[in-house]
Amino acid sequence: MTILHERSLKLILPDGVKGRKFDDSDHGISHCMKAVDFIVEEPHRILFIELKDPDHPRAKPKDRKRFLEEFLTGKKDDDLIRKYRDSFIYLWAEGTIDKLDKPIFYYVLIATSHLDEAMLLARTDVLKRNLPLEGPPSGSWKRKIVGGCAVFNLETWNQHMSQYPAKRTTP
Repeated sequence: MTILHERSLKLILPDGVKGRKFDDSDHGISHCMKAVDFIVEEPHRILFIELKDPDHPRAKPKDRKRFLEEFLTGKKDDDLIRKYRDSFIYLWAEGTIDKLDKPIFYYVLIATSHLDEAMLLARTDVLKRNLPLEGPPSGSWKRKIVGGCAVFNLETWNQHMSQYPAKRTTP
């Protein structure tokens, strides 16, 4: 079993699943490229996972409120999209993507109970359009740059991604 930590959250990976913290000092070029928090490799796909924790026990109510407003109005979209794209480019540049030859799925976990399923679906649709999930209308791309994406809260994550339970740790 592997446990990946981000602030007061942990993601538990079962035995046999490789995962690593990607947004750390080993990244090496955080001054110009953003990174997803975790990369998890399954037998048939790769997961890029980004965690945001507005309900962190030490978060100030005004910071939580501001984050949620910015998230719901799309002000966080560019940051989330750039994290995926920069991580993809990073793995492409080091040759990892070609070696693995697996689709990459992007999952964003917003650890809060203040987002309902309709809000999560709306933000997922924005990610799909802007990554972009389908590529250009011409169909000229031979490969997809993202196999799929979704935005979750803790409850929906643990329902849909139960093989990787997310839990809050004590601060």
